[in-house]
Amino acid sequence: MIRRFLTYYKPHIRLFTIDMLCALIVAGCDLVYPIIARNIINTYVPQGNMRLLFIWCAVMLGLYLAKAAFNYVVQYWGHIVGVRIQGDMRRDMFEHLQKLPFAFFDENKTGVIMSRMINDLFDISELAHHGPEDVFISAVMLLGSFAVLASIDLALTLIVFIAVPFVIWFAVHTRKHMRDAFAATREQTAEINASVETAIAGVRVSRAYTGEAYEASRFAQANSLFMRARAAAYRVMGWFYSGTGLLTDLLYLLVLLFGGVFFMRGRIDAGDFAAYLLYITMFLKPINKFITLFEQLQSGMTGFARFVEVMDEPIEQEDASALDAGTLCGEIRFDHVSFQYRSSDAADAQSHVITDLSLTIPVGRTLALVGPSGGGKTTLCNLIPRFYDVDFGGISIDGLDIRTLKRSALRRNIGIVAQDVFLFSGTIRENIAYGDLNATDEQVIEAAKRANIHEYILTLAQGYNTDVGERGIKLSGGQKQRIAIARVFLKNPAILILDEATSALDNHTEMLIQRALTDLAKGRTCIVVAHRLSTIKNADEIVVLTKQGIAEQGSHAALMAAEGMYAALYNYQFRVEGES
Repeated sequence: MIRRFLTYYKPHIRLFTIDMLCALIVAGCDLVYPIIARNIINTYVPQGNMRLLFIWCAVMLGLYLAKAAFNYVVQYWGHIVGVRIQGDMRRDMFEHLQKLPFAFFDENKTGVIMSRMINDLFDISELAHHGPEDVFISAVMLLGSFAVLASIDLALTLIVFIAVPFVIWFAVHTRKHMRDAFAATREQTAEINASVETAIAGVRVSRAYTGEAYEASRFAQANSLFMRARAAAYRVMGWFYSGTGLLTDLLYLLVLLFGGVFFMRGRIDAGDFAAYLLYITMFLKPINKFITLFEQLQSGMTGFARFVEVMDEPIEQEDASALDAGTLCGEIRFDHVSFQYRSSDAADAQSHVITDLSLTIPVGRTLALVGPSGGGKTTLCNLIPRFYDVDFGGISIDGLDIRTLKRSALRRNIGIVAQDVFLFSGTIRENIAYGDLNATDEQVIEAAKRANIHEYILTLAQGYNTDVGERGIKLSGGQKQRIAIARVFLKNPAILILDEATSALDNHTEMLIQRALTDLAKGRTCIVVAHRLSTIKNADEIVVLTKQGIAEQGSHAALMAAEGMYAALYNYQFRVEGES
């Protein structure tokens, strides 16, 4: 894992090298001060040499100024290295998420994914900057101070260094507890982010159902678990810092005790004793850096482990020989297709949603799917663009098994308008242009006209530059639906999937959108999922789909004449709508 982490330094090696070089100079400046102080105390002051006193004080001032300049580089550009590494990881993670199968998003909460991308990577950024830098500076300071201390008095130096293994042993001993505590904190941070994300996204529903108290209790539960995990982490950190602090204090006490004894016995003079105390302070500084780094290492590597978990999720597999089929005509054939959703929880495993289904949709024809909820209508639509792959059987378009086609090529030929329209944060123009990101303004406007939304857009102060808000919240359901239709007009696909595209709209808005959909469906192979059966009377073929498979199949007239399930559903809806 460490080798994988280090690969992210490669694109920034020049800046990283400059940072390390400046850190080395800063450490070198720190090592020089005690030598100058020792000479001033032992030689220049006793001799009354004012000239050398001022010269070496001027030298120290120059070193201070140089150290300040190099510290700026270390603090600013060193952090920039960490930020850029964090940015690279966030880019890689985002690009990887775009390639993951839909099943991954079925199993993982949006807030948890966001926590891994934001919170975890921030701590990785801190580790990326401070980790190598602190290790490097600390190593230089330890070796340099040991060399100088040994030159003053080797016996005293060895006495002091005897305590170092105890500090290292204590840090290693508490490592596992810190790792587990930080891992638990990460998990609870992700859960609380997911709770907040869900609560904010559903704030209108919770207000409408006066569920504020319930949402507050759910958040309080997640918040309590987070606080408990954080408290456990701080308990381990408290034990770690108090223990290491005690050991370093005892180290300083050893210096005072044995240094005082050596001074009184004449083994070292006052200048040596003063220099020794200064160097011990510098010696303790890298030890404290190592202690701080240990916490950063646990936090950062825990975050990196969670980052790696996502990066190691297998992406949608594409065969090396997959074809770019160009523009398809749109004949769709289902050949003994079976499918069931996967779940990480064995208790949630479902039976097959679709079992041994065979069906053919000729080019340019409209097929309507009706039937009870859970019969597999939406699932069938999701299998065509390979949002999920079939378990058994196969789906072909124009005689080509869709598994032999590149997903991008397949999906370019499919347009989808669903009941729950998703609009991206941005302008109306940007959302329509999503159908063809290279479209001109004229093409966007023409698509809007065909979707019967152009006239409304012109009434807005900002026109096509009007911001739609998060998920299109500033627009009505019908307006969002027509923007989605304009998006598909711009895409101009051979296959059109309408998944209950008008079921959530009022009658007047439905009539406007139905006209746009009729225009959109001309010349395309069209699959329509509908609960309102009056909207699909003119479909070329209607399939009644249940959990047991295809119950009925035929035109509206033929199915009504058969007086089966479809006729019963249609007559019931007609009677209810007439009564209303």
